Amino acid sequence: MLVLAPRPHRGLRRVLKALDQAATFRISLMSAGARTSSDSSDGTARPSVAVRRPSLGILIAVTALGPMALNIFIPSMPGMVAVFGTDYGTIQLTLTLYLFGVAIAQLFMGPLSDRFGRRPVLLAGIGLFLLGSLGAALAQSIETLIAARIVQAVGGCAGLVLGRAIVRDTHGREESASMIGYITMAMVVAPMLSPLLGGYLDHWFGWRSTFFTVLAVGAVVLGLAWLLLHETHHDRSISNGPLAMLQGFPILLRNAAFTGYVLNVSFTTAVFFAFLAGAPYIMVEIMDRPTNEYGLYFMFMATSYMAGNFLSGRLSTRIGADRMILTGSLLALASVGLLAGVALTTEMTPLLLFAPVMLGGLGNGLSLPSATASAISIRPDLAGTASGLTGFLQMMVGALATLLVGRLQDDTVFPMVAVMTSGAIIAFLGYGLARATLASRAAAAASPAAD
Repeated sequence: MLVLAPRPHRGLRRVLKALDQAATFRISLMSAGARTSSDSSDGTARPSVAVRRPSLGILIAVTALGPMALNIFIPSMPGMVAVFGTDYGTIQLTLTLYLFGVAIAQLFMGPLSDRFGRRPVLLAGIGLFLLGSLGAALAQSIETLIAARIVQAVGGCAGLVLGRAIVRDTHGREESASMIGYITMAMVVAPMLSPLLGGYLDHWFGWRSTFFTVLAVGAVVLGLAWLLLHETHHDRSISNGPLAMLQGFPILLRNAAFTGYVLNVSFTTAVFFAFLAGAPYIMVEIMDRPTNEYGLYFMFMATSYMAGNFLSGRLSTRIGADRMILTGSLLALASVGLLAGVALTTEMTPLLLFAPVMLGGLGNGLSLPSATASAISIRPDLAGTASGLTGFLQMMVGALATLLVGRLQDDTVFPMVAVMTSGAIIAFLGYGLARATLASRAAAAASPAAD
């Protein structure tokens, strides 16, 4: 006798059908993922596997943690001299070593995420950030505070590196430039506003409250990242072992297109850092203006940079990353040219000092997101390593620019202008190197097809 199996409930049949379709779709994605890559028209590779895209809000949150923690306690620093019974130079180490911690840790966060995935490394980094924040809040000596700040910096840099890498995992080059533009804008806002919050907290609750606030914000971000961020990197091509994980560095540095884009990113940043190093001395010491007036003018310059970031976010997908880099680099050259012309022909005033640099800030805001996205798009399988290496070189070249301005500083604007001009020229040449390399590769790839 034929026994008929009971028919599934209609709702269950729908669920089973949906699961079957999902499985079929996933198999098709995996098959497509095996065919990656560098088949884009501009020579940069596209993401190999379709992954779930995180929201822009959570990427901004994880990226802004480090910059927020950098500046929030600056208003408390003068009072901490008496608290710890030390000198101001020692207190400044909590800022200086934080910057070095961020720079150096970027070299390792990227390769670790390429090997183990973005999500676990990011969550571990935020956890380390929380540990450093708690240590800083409870510190009873300046040595403990400095050590806690270094731990905080290492953990906080995970968001800086992996925010960019996650964007590249889930978006093409132009879309990455757009997303990074918005993220960079938030990175500028965070260190600008955090001292205001820090000053209020220090006034009403004491300096420890700033670190407890950072701890609370970090805990919220960790919870959101745990719930909302999914793994975006599935192409684990890096072998096991600490040395093997670093093999991406020489691979990337031998790539002339990557090197060109990184030169653009690093020396565009150097122009900005050189101005930061020289402008306060010029305005306060040479022009004899009050420090609060410098702060007001600086806000205008920062606003122009954010405007460039905003326009980059809006326009990158429409006109392309390369046009954004070219436009921004040309504006930077025009900016330093105007500044040099003013310095050579007339007496410098605050308005004449800042107006040309506002034009350069707009240009930097336009070019940096696209140049960064282009650098980490060269090898999507090494996006984490590329992001970390780009960030490291960007910060190191910027730091060297500030050091050079400080060494050369006299009673004129010319040392600062010379360093800024050199940086703008090298940044433009770096972009030219990248474009020439990609054009040569595209021509070489097209010639066999023509034959």
